[in-house]
Amino acid sequence: MSPVSDIQQRHFRWLDWLRTRDRGLVALRRAGRTALVMPAMFAVGDKVIGNPFTATFAAFGSFALLLLVDFGGPMRDRLRAQAGLALLGGGFVCLGTLVSRSTVLATAAMALVAFLVLFAGVVSSVLAGATTSLLLAFILPVSLAGPISSIPDRLAGWGLASGASLLAIALLWPAPAKHPLRGPAVAACRALAARLRSEVAQVLGGDARPSVEAYDAAIAQANAAVGALHQAFFATPYRPTGLSTTARMIVRLVDELNWLNAIVVQSPPLRDGTPMSRPACSVKATAASVLERGADLLDVRGGQPDALRGAVGELRAALARLESGDTLRLPPRGAGDGPAGPAVEDRIGKFITSLDPSFRAQELSFVVLQIASNIDLAAAAERRTWIARLLGRQPTGLVETLSAAQERAGAHVDRHSVWLHNSVRGAVGLGLAVLVAKLTGVQHSFWVVLGTLSVLRSNALSTGQNAVRGLLGTVAGFVVGAAIVALIGTNTTVLWFLLPLAILLAGLAPAAISFAAGQAAFTLTLLILFNILQPAGWQIGLVRIEDIALGSSVSLVVGLLFWPRGAAASLSTALAGAYADSVRYLASAVQFGMGRCDLATPSRPAPTDEATSAAAASRRLDDTFRGYLAETGAKPVPLAEVTGLVTGVAGLRLAADAVLDLWQRDDAAGGDRAAARSELLASSGLMVDWYTGFADSLAGRGEVPEPLGHDELADGRLIEAVSHDLRREDGTASATAARMIWTGDHLDAARRLQGLLVGPARAARAARAARAGGNAELELG
Repeated sequence: MSPVSDIQQRHFRWLDWLRTRDRGLVALRRAGRTALVMPAMFAVGDKVIGNPFTATFAAFGSFALLLLVDFGGPMRDRLRAQAGLALLGGGFVCLGTLVSRSTVLATAAMALVAFLVLFAGVVSSVLAGATTSLLLAFILPVSLAGPISSIPDRLAGWGLASGASLLAIALLWPAPAKHPLRGPAVAACRALAARLRSEVAQVLGGDARPSVEAYDAAIAQANAAVGALHQAFFATPYRPTGLSTTARMIVRLVDELNWLNAIVVQSPPLRDGTPMSRPACSVKATAASVLERGADLLDVRGGQPDALRGAVGELRAALARLESGDTLRLPPRGAGDGPAGPAVEDRIGKFITSLDPSFRAQELSFVVLQIASNIDLAAAAERRTWIARLLGRQPTGLVETLSAAQERAGAHVDRHSVWLHNSVRGAVGLGLAVLVAKLTGVQHSFWVVLGTLSVLRSNALSTGQNAVRGLLGTVAGFVVGAAIVALIGTNTTVLWFLLPLAILLAGLAPAAISFAAGQAAFTLTLLILFNILQPAGWQIGLVRIEDIALGSSVSLVVGLLFWPRGAAASLSTALAGAYADSVRYLASAVQFGMGRCDLATPSRPAPTDEATSAAAASRRLDDTFRGYLAETGAKPVPLAEVTGLVTGVAGLRLAADAVLDLWQRDDAAGGDRAAARSELLASSGLMVDWYTGFADSLAGRGEVPEPLGHDELADGRLIEAVSHDLRREDGTASATAARMIWTGDHLDAARRLQGLLVGPARAARAARAARAGGNAELELG
């Protein structure tokens, strides 16, 4: 083997190892850009302009704008977000300098800015991803006290870094357009469409009937595609969506596609010899077409909006045929059948069984139409002119961007919100760090605040763990840096050559090696940087250790005071609130429908407030779950079961959405349906009682209840109550009767969901009991 080929093999092995640690080489891309730009901007400020303020802000501005943030999406959107970050950061540089000479103002301003920046991240993933960069843009000027006259020099340095970052993002190893959810959503739509077609062919039989292996493969592919989408959704510590219309629409698909897959799972193909519903098969086939056309339109390669809308029209027509009543007839009375008795009960039982395929098709069509609507709105938003985008004009039927932002932020103005907890803790922690740094008069107060920011985590335990790792990394970086400085002495030329390598390592080490390695490399970078500005030797490293220790202590104290239990304990509270709000929404939707089923009943307003509360609770749960996933440490309950509890909330909400949609189509009809209303309201009350008890058990206020059984007698009473509607003069059923029966089916779907929830809930309580020796609140981590 030649020396060249041996070197190549080692290179490829190293690259393969790096890819396993740094997926997509994202960290390497950011670190490489920063290693080129940061020394260059530092050199311009130090050697060309000759101003230490300009040099410092140019260097750390490059660090903040290139290494600490990585916007996704098309290049145009990335540059727009980067420019917005640069402008807002420039404002923070001015504000931080203005208050930097007053301890009181600096502390108050740091706390206020930190809270606003951290809490604003709940509105958009763009803001969430830029949080650390924005905080650094304020921490640097507020920590380095300076007169108002220094603002132009500082802004010049930040401006150099901003301009260089825009060029670097566009020209230096441009990242491909990233769509964290778009690709998986397209794959899930197509896989579910293939599964539906396979199921229809399995039911109808004939030459097109797939083999058992092909059918099983379609099921496996659909499950894998939906699982991949769900995994991509929870792969970041914040919702992977911005305020753009397209991003907001795509993120809605996650719950809908996941629940659609659950509906298909609950609807196995009919066995040979079992009566089949051709209208239901027609609905499923056209639903598959809608999913395929939607996937084409959602694909980055593009599709035709008219094709999707045409498929939606076909699905609505098939659904209308399903609702026409042809499948909703009681079997004919047998001779001698009385108004009650075994024959009637058997007849009703057969009828209820025959309704199941029709309901499954109706339930499926509702979710598919929701999916199609979201995809159509996303495509319409992308077709807007640049003027419409600039003015924020939304497609018809979509809430404005500002309203969407207010809705998201409003969902977290709640004492149980994890995002609010983190924002308050971060604000207090960084404000306290500035206060401590100012009062102690440490030489480099900037590192006290930065140390607080770098190790502050979601609970006191992990804060302490990161503090230890941060200090160990800092000591290691100091030892290496001190040795280098001792060998080189005051030869700054060599330091200039070492600076890019140190920056590259500082950017790559946290992803490829560990947090402590990143701290070590960052400390080495600072030693080199400050020894170029003001040669002081290894003593700078000692100052850095002192400052990081001080900052870590602040973060640990704040963690103990403000949230000692972390996200795992708060997840139980968020789950309980989400289930309680969602079942209230379901009950309100049923009550709304019962007010529209006949003219004798006073109508009720649509449950808008209940829907908003349920959506807000779901958002809080989503962010709590992300915090739970991000926390280190053992999780005694399998992640799949915890995820099942979280996704169950979406299923309950979608059932409520379906009931509401069912009754919003027409006005009240004539007739007396008091008996049917009573049955449905009683069933709704049972759901409220069960899920309220389940929510209490999640919060540690009782045992996990047993799932409710299927009440066939109640089904029979409902059928009898609307039987006159099922035998109109033309022999078909009325739409009102169909909707009342399907409302009962949606309630039964909420009942069936209970069986999937009690197992994980009991496992969590058992884990808690094993660790604490008692039946305390839900323990998930």
